[in-house]
Amino acid sequence: MAQTVAECLTAATDSVTVITDINTNGSSSSHAATCANQAAINELVQRNVDHLTAILAYDGTIGNQPDIAGASDDKSSYTGAITTGTDYIAAN
Repeated sequence: MAQTVAECLTAATDSVTVITDINTNGSSSSHAATCANQAAINELVQRNVDHLTAILAYDGTIGNQPDIAGASDDKSSYTGAITTGTDYIAAN
């Protein structure tokens, strides 16, 4: 059964949480605890930015993916997290 837009966005919230927490707490973030250095933290942030970017690009044309790109749902927390993550990496 295909996931709905809401289900996909709810699942993507985990990436928002990771990015926000690392941006706020840096290497003290519980999400960065397994990272050996700043480069590894940046890689973790980048993976989450990439995940959000991919989810927001779902257009309903591949498999069971819903049309997230065309949906009217509020995506501001996800796009904001992408910006935050990108800015974090650039600064660190």
